[in-house]
Amino acid sequence: MNVIGPAAAPVSQRTRTATSGHAWVGPSLVTIALVSLVTWIVVFLRTPLATMPVYFGARYFVLDATSMLFLLVINAVFLGISVYMSSRVSTSAHLAGKIKFRAALSLAFMVAMNLGVLSNNLLVLWAFIELTTLCLAPLVAQGEGKNARRVAWHYLLYSSMSLALTFLGFMCLTRSAALQGQELSFALDQLAATLPAQGGSGDSWQRMGLALMLFGLGSKLGLAPLYGWMPETYEAAPTSTSALLAAVQFNISVVAVFRIFQVFGVHQTSSVSHELLIMGCLSLTVAAVQVMAARNYKRLIAYACVSSSGVIAIGLSVGKAAAYGVVLYVVSNAFVKALLFLTAGRLRGVYGTNQVEALSGVIRVLPFSGLLFAVGIFALLGFPPFGSFMAEMLILSGIVQAGNLIAFALMCTMLTIIFVATGRSIFPMLWGPSERQGPAIVETWVTALPKLGFVTALVLLGVYTPPPISALLVAVAQSIGGQ
Repeated sequence: MNVIGPAAAPVSQRTRTATSGHAWVGPSLVTIALVSLVTWIVVFLRTPLATMPVYFGARYFVLDATSMLFLLVINAVFLGISVYMSSRVSTSAHLAGKIKFRAALSLAFMVAMNLGVLSNNLLVLWAFIELTTLCLAPLVAQGEGKNARRVAWHYLLYSSMSLALTFLGFMCLTRSAALQGQELSFALDQLAATLPAQGGSGDSWQRMGLALMLFGLGSKLGLAPLYGWMPETYEAAPTSTSALLAAVQFNISVVAVFRIFQVFGVHQTSSVSHELLIMGCLSLTVAAVQVMAARNYKRLIAYACVSSSGVIAIGLSVGKAAAYGVVLYVVSNAFVKALLFLTAGRLRGVYGTNQVEALSGVIRVLPFSGLLFAVGIFALLGFPPFGSFMAEMLILSGIVQAGNLIAFALMCTMLTIIFVATGRSIFPMLWGPSERQGPAIVETWVTALPKLGFVTALVLLGVYTPPPISALLVAVAQSIGGQ
């Protein structure tokens, strides 16, 4: 289990050799990520909510409350991932040899993400979701496991199938409009006005199209029954890629679902509430069963992500009363997932494995990373004072107000099972007796700063949200039907 000593010398030599000539890549990636985040913060501070939406690019792109919120979230998370990648180059020969390739694909991915979040057209948004998938698939294949390439192909196949279902939904909407003698526009600001009126012959096509779109996007979110790609992909991918998948790409699919709610909110959102409720409850059940059987901490986090998707789906199925909780939950989970995966990468870098039984006494070996991993687990499980706790309480309250006590009981039961199963696996790993000899490993403040930023954001979301951010969250919640 000891990874620091004489045997580590050849690895360090290989790392220095692989890094030579590419030392500028990591700092450049961090600089670009920082400039991007600062740019969007300045735009946010200088653009009042009252002046939104702002259209540009021949109205193919829009800056509104939804796009503004998610631009801030994904760029903040990407900055943390960039710092992690830059810091790991000096300790990982595998990453050092591929840093230019992975940095280039990561930047291309973020360009597609930013443009996708800004999209004012469902077809353009769909295309950017596919483009982010094409950027991430080669990164998944860079994993150190033997089956990384196979998993990358599975991820690409699942994503293509999910997006094909979504595109089939678009075709159903087009057919519905044609039967009504109307020409359908997929621009968000025009789609609601061009939707066929209820009671016409196109209603069944419209309902089918909406159901297919949400089912396809639901599989991208890791909702059951098409969740199988998520655990194996998150486990096999490099840690930075797992964080990109869980804490960044996840959000563009959420944006697509929010856009559908914004367009169809006054039409047929209630007709698919049962679909979302069933997928959400099924996802929570699957996650609870799989977490009990998980013996790999990275896979355990992945199944917890399936659980999070289930909570979001149930909250969306409730509607008005739970809308703010859903938005808060999505934002909080972006920071939770980034914190957990980046910390898990540090654990794997020291111990060389993702297996829970191989780790014990992590707090004593890696005091800072062990503590942050514990904080991330508590936030993931919905403990106060984190934003995820407040979000879950709001969603549960909304379920009760909607009178769906069965969903309330199932959600509480499954979350309790997940809590117990996660604690049984993770807490002995963190606080159990350590077999590793020697002093604790000292970690640099550079790698710690982004993770501390994530923790600070989670606490602020749960205790005190600055008024501008609170107003932004409320605006997004209201746009998807919140009170």
